[in-house]
Amino acid sequence: MFVHNLRLGVASLRRNPLLTALMIMSIGFGVAASMVTYAVFRAVSGDPIPQKSSQLFVPQIDNRGPQYNRHGEPPDALNYTDAMALMRAHKAPRQTLLFQVGLSVMPENAHKMPFKATGYATYGDFFPMFDVPFQYGTGWGVSEDDAREPVAVISRSLNQKLFGGENSVGRRITLDDRQYRIVGVTENWDPKPRFFDMFSGNAFADPSQIYIPFTHAVEQKIDTYGNNSCGSDGKRGDDWDSWLRGECVWISPWVQLDTAAQVQAYQQFLQGYAEEQRRAGRFNWAPNNRLRDVHAWLDYEHAVPPESRISLSLALGFLVICLVNTIGLLLAKFMRRAPEIGVRRALGASRGAIYRQFLAEAAMVGLAGGLLGMLLTGAGIMGIGLVFEPQIARLAHLDLSLVALTLLLAIAATVLAAFYPTWRAAQVQPAWQLKSN
Repeated sequence: MFVHNLRLGVASLRRNPLLTALMIMSIGFGVAASMVTYAVFRAVSGDPIPQKSSQLFVPQIDNRGPQYNRHGEPPDALNYTDAMALMRAHKAPRQTLLFQVGLSVMPENAHKMPFKATGYATYGDFFPMFDVPFQYGTGWGVSEDDAREPVAVISRSLNQKLFGGENSVGRRITLDDRQYRIVGVTENWDPKPRFFDMFSGNAFADPSQIYIPFTHAVEQKIDTYGNNSCGSDGKRGDDWDSWLRGECVWISPWVQLDTAAQVQAYQQFLQGYAEEQRRAGRFNWAPNNRLRDVHAWLDYEHAVPPESRISLSLALGFLVICLVNTIGLLLAKFMRRAPEIGVRRALGASRGAIYRQFLAEAAMVGLAGGLLGMLLTGAGIMGIGLVFEPQIARLAHLDLSLVALTLLLAIAATVLAAFYPTWRAAQVQPAWQLKSN
């Protein structure tokens, strides 16, 4: 009977091709608008490190006081004094600090021009904490951090550009006229959003190319390439040492806490540290600390661009309007067939049979609308850069899951929209239709 209902649906759709085309276009455009905006929203709102997002935390310490805070929140980063205090205390199984660097790469080939590469000055724990995959070698260890050694980890793309993709572990790379020994080459690793550097606004920036030890960068006075917030006065000191001793925040801290007990202990440590600074006269306000995991941190930093949420809401509203139009078209189409329905009911067809026939017909409209919507979704994703920033637009792509979701949404939405017109059609009284015809 299902195949028979499909055949009846095809015959019915062929009787009025203009009305059928209007319904298919309405569903196709509504579904395509929703899927294009959903593709963007999915790309920017995903969990960047799902296997550890509940174990990685950002500690925040208020080093400015309530008069300079935004909505009572402490700064989004740490100054050098507080950052180093956390590292020396070592109250977490793994911990790291990082700040963005931009260094000039000097190719071995003298005929090639130097170019700028961005990355991070960090600690060796960065790589196991964030599960960074490696193509060759690995990250550096505690000994390199303590000795402030000039070592580096480079990305796969930079390794391809400099060494043709060969194993470059042990070779030298020149960064800002300094020689660094390569200890590892990462795979193509670029979590989106880049949760560990929200402070510098790099949530959707180009992939990092280099990593060097934090201790070496500070010793060599390599300035931050990211944000540097010095509070209301905007002063960062007259020289490097005064900047380090000052209250400017520019360092992103991360700790790994594997159990609830470790989280509670670290919170108590932050509270005790702030109290200690208050007793020492550095802080004259009550402790104001935070310890946020990855999800809470992304929510706090508003990682999902507001335009993506607005666009998704508008697109879903457009889909609802398209479905309302489809309901009207289906109602007009089904009720025009009232005499046919009356004869079928008089010959013994049940209301369930009418439901099955008309819903099967609606499902075919939804399938055709889904196929059209799939084509329009592909075209929309290709032109999405006209609406969103390029670094966000390039994250959206058409894959098998999006194709399947497009077809499923189109069919399900059309069938749901067809329930009211089908119910009206099933209420047709056979006696009235036989008398009037």
